[in-house]
Amino acid sequence: MKPAFSFLILIALASNLFAQHQERPNIIWMIVDDMSAEFSCYGETLIETPHLDHLAQTGVRFSKAFVTAPVCSTNRSAFITGMYQTSIGAHHHRSGRGNLKIHLPKGIRPVPELFQEAGYHTSNTRWPEGPKNSPGKTDYNFEWDRAMYDSNDWSQRKPGQPFFAQIQLRGGKLRGKDQTGYEKLRKMAQEVLGSTTDPSQVTLPPYYPDLPILREDWAAYLDSIRITDTHIGTLIDRLKEEGDFENTVILFMTDHGISHARGKQFLYEEGLHVPLVIAGPGIEAGQNRDDLVEHIDIAALSLGLAGIPIPGYMQAKDILSPDYVKRDTIFAARDRCDETVDYLRGLRTQRYKYIRNFLPHRPHLQPNRYKDGKDIIKALRNAHGKGVLDATQEKILFAPHREAEELYDLENDPYELNNLATDPSKEKILMDLRARLDNWITKTNDPGPESAAMYDSDMLIYLKSRNGSDPEQGEILRRNIALMKAWAAEEK
Repeated sequence: MKPAFSFLILIALASNLFAQHQERPNIIWMIVDDMSAEFSCYGETLIETPHLDHLAQTGVRFSKAFVTAPVCSTNRSAFITGMYQTSIGAHHHRSGRGNLKIHLPKGIRPVPELFQEAGYHTSNTRWPEGPKNSPGKTDYNFEWDRAMYDSNDWSQRKPGQPFFAQIQLRGGKLRGKDQTGYEKLRKMAQEVLGSTTDPSQVTLPPYYPDLPILREDWAAYLDSIRITDTHIGTLIDRLKEEGDFENTVILFMTDHGISHARGKQFLYEEGLHVPLVIAGPGIEAGQNRDDLVEHIDIAALSLGLAGIPIPGYMQAKDILSPDYVKRDTIFAARDRCDETVDYLRGLRTQRYKYIRNFLPHRPHLQPNRYKDGKDIIKALRNAHGKGVLDATQEKILFAPHREAEELYDLENDPYELNNLATDPSKEKILMDLRARLDNWITKTNDPGPESAAMYDSDMLIYLKSRNGSDPEQGEILRRNIALMKAWAAEEK
């Protein structure tokens, strides 16, 4: 064989390999904090979200996507591994941060490591108001190798290398916790969008009283959604400018629902139901799916899109696979959030929601430094003290105890106002859902409450972080921690 001919063959082989390398799609996860599905493509009429709407039109919109945990660190620990947070011992919010650490069960690995091994560049980027080359939020409750992210931005990949990128957006956190935060967001919305959402036009869920501060907060929340929508447009523009758009799959999601009295931290629709839109090569345009999907499924479907084998241990399912069998039930859990101890398990079918309160003698709104610092929670507690809440709001938000079981007919009661757990006509349904939850708890090796030693270990870190920066907040934490210990001693 002549040298020149051999050289041409090598060039052809190299070009073919490069082409195959290029054909593997890039995968981007846009992950938003504290936001439910109040986008126009999900039926919200007060605001417009043109960029997500367009993304949904060119791909698939899931109308019934649910997180497996309604708080950031536990849900993030779940979706980055494709595992229920209860199965990997990462179900208590911001746990394993003290002297006692949490390690993933043997053989279970974070998704970015699997992408790395398949030749992908991996990155995790923070986008507060636009693309920034700075590390993005992780918040995983287990020990992990920082090297699983190659950089803070996919621009640092090798020529021709496909990338798996996580983009972290502040989302609902943009509105802050009080009037100062609302004003800051109004100014941002005016500058970026030329308008702000009118609080007088807001429609609050019926379990919240019609108070001015709640209207202001909800209007600011809707503006945070509008701002977030512009970030989608910024991402698409960048991908087009850099020539990556046609070969990139974009997944838009949030890490749980709105931070509110019945949202974040709880197993009601406001806390669990989130948007999920996927568009890009290999995704048929114009799909609207109403089957039940779990947030952890993004791990499996992303590996599937990249042609990477999905580990057999993974509880996530490739919901885009042709042979995917649709779920008839989704499951979720809430445990300790910050210093506040709770123990909830729940499931949802297409029609019913079942919640089990393992600590029914505690109130719904237990003391919690993080939530109690919000103006909306202060206003609710004030309204409760003045006796101005209606009977439903009073019972749902401020009853001194909870029912051990909750059952809601979501078809007829979408706001989950009427607990049917003691309704004789629903006994058969209750027994079925109760059995399904028992089976899930056993099958997934749910360990339940954390040890007193782990609680103490993490509370030392909480106290240390607050005592130096804000002694008053540190004192609130100490009181709440003491109350949690007292209630535990009373078996409450």
